[in-house]
Amino acid sequence: MATSSNSLSAINHIVVLMLENRSFDHMLGFLYTDAGNVSPAGQAYEGLTGNESNPDASGTAVSVFKIQGGTSSTYFMPGADPGEGYTATNSQLFGSNTAPTPPVATGQGFVTNFAYTLSWESKSKGYSILPGTTANDIMGMHTPQTLPVLSALARGFAVCDHWYGSVPTETLPNRAFAHAATSQGHMDDKTKTFTAPSIFGALSKQNISWKIYGYNAEPLTRQTFTDITNLADTYFGQFTDFQSDAANGSLPSYVFLEPSWGSSGNSQHPNYDVALGEQFIHDVYYALRNSPSWSQTLLIITYDEHGGCYDHVSPPTNAVPPDSSAGEYGFDFKRFGPRVPTLLISPLIPAGTVFRTSSAIPFDHTSILKTVELRWNVPALTARDAAAPDVSAVLSLTAARTDDPLSGVAVPQSKGTNPSANKPSHLQQVYAELAAHLPMPDPAPGAQPGIAKLETSDDYDRYIKQRVDAWKAHRKQ
Repeated sequence: MATSSNSLSAINHIVVLMLENRSFDHMLGFLYTDAGNVSPAGQAYEGLTGNESNPDASGTAVSVFKIQGGTSSTYFMPGADPGEGYTATNSQLFGSNTAPTPPVATGQGFVTNFAYTLSWESKSKGYSILPGTTANDIMGMHTPQTLPVLSALARGFAVCDHWYGSVPTETLPNRAFAHAATSQGHMDDKTKTFTAPSIFGALSKQNISWKIYGYNAEPLTRQTFTDITNLADTYFGQFTDFQSDAANGSLPSYVFLEPSWGSSGNSQHPNYDVALGEQFIHDVYYALRNSPSWSQTLLIITYDEHGGCYDHVSPPTNAVPPDSSAGEYGFDFKRFGPRVPTLLISPLIPAGTVFRTSSAIPFDHTSILKTVELRWNVPALTARDAAAPDVSAVLSLTAARTDDPLSGVAVPQSKGTNPSANKPSHLQQVYAELAAHLPMPDPAPGAQPGIAKLETSDDYDRYIKQRVDAWKAHRKQ
C-alpha cells in the first residue's frame, strides 16, 4: 500500500497505556533472536543474541537466560523489586553510584546492584522476595512464549527498539515527563505533585477532548498534576468507563490509561504477576479493536522506566534539558534512562515494523507529547518535547488492515503464588498520602482509620477510595 504524506491526519484518537518498571531486553529482548534479530519486514532489531552477560561480585560472568514458562516463578521474575532510583541506575550503568565524566555507560553493574538490593530488602518488612531468588535472576529475560500477547502485538504492528525512559530514575519523574515534559528538577519519588503545565491543560486550551482512566480506582495522575486536580469529574474514569466509551465510539481525542497499583494488580511492577498485565494489554487492545473508531486510533503501549531490569544498550547522552530547573543530585537532564518496551499499534501500521527515528535525538516519553502536539496543533510544553521526534511516520498505510495479530493467542496465567500478595505497593502509599491531604470535612464516624494505621494493600485501596469519594462528594456540595 502507498504511504500517506500526512499520516497523523487519519488519527482521531491517541491512546496511551503506560505500565511499570520493565526494561526493553527484559520483556522483548528475545522477540526476534531466533530470526537473527531481523523482523519479518527485513528490518534490523536491537535485541539480544543470548551472549550478553554481567559480572557478579567475584567477576564471574552471568549470562542472560530465557525465563522458562510453566513454572511457579515465571511471572514473578526477577523475584524481587530491583533498585531503580537515580543512584541505583547509576550503579547498574556505570558500576558506581555517581556517573563519571563523561558519562560513558558499560551497563555491567546490574547483577552486583541487584545483589546489594536483595541484601537490604531481605532485612526490610516492606519488601517480599520470591523464595530462591538470587542476584543472577536479574539476567532472566522473557520470551515470546512467556509473553505471547505483548510479543504478538510487537510482531503484528510496530515495536520501538530505541525508546528510552526520559530520566535515569524511578517512576514519578518519568511519568511527569510523559505528562509535562519536565519533572521540575526532581529525580526521585519523594516529590509527589507537579505544578508544571500538563498536556491535558494544553489540550483543554485548544478545546481538544481528553480523559484519564484509572483501572479500578480514580486515576492517580489527577492527584499528581495540580493543573487538573480540580477539573470536572467527567475528565476522569475507570477501566470499565474506558471500555464503554470505546464501544460507544465516544472516546476523547487523547486518552491516558493507568494500571491498578496494588501488589495484586496488573501494573507488571516487579515482583508482581506479569501475566495479569498481559490480560490488561489484551483487554485494552480489544476494547479499541472492537470500537467503531479503530481505523482512526493509535495505541501506544509503554513503560515508565526500566525498574532496575537488565538492558544491554547504553542510554544516549544527548537529551535536551526541559527547562532551567536545577536537578536533584546535580543531574543535568542530558542523559536518558535505559530503554523501555514500547509498541505502536494501529491498523495503519504494517506488520513486522521495527520503528526508529532518523533524528539524532531518540524516542522517549516526550515523543508521545510531540505526536499529540503535532496532531492537534498544541504548543510544546518545554524544550524537551519541542526537540523530541514524533511517531507519525509509522502510520504508513492508507487503508486500514483488517487482520488481527492476536487472533488465537491465549493470555497466559501464572501458576505461582504472588510473593507480595496484599503488601502495600509504593504507588498505593504515594496515592494514600495524596488522598490524605485532599480538602474535605472530617470523615464521618466509622470511616477508615488514618493513614498511619494502614497495613495491607486492601487497607490502602479502601482508604484511597473512601477519601477520594468523599472529596468528590464534597466538591459537589
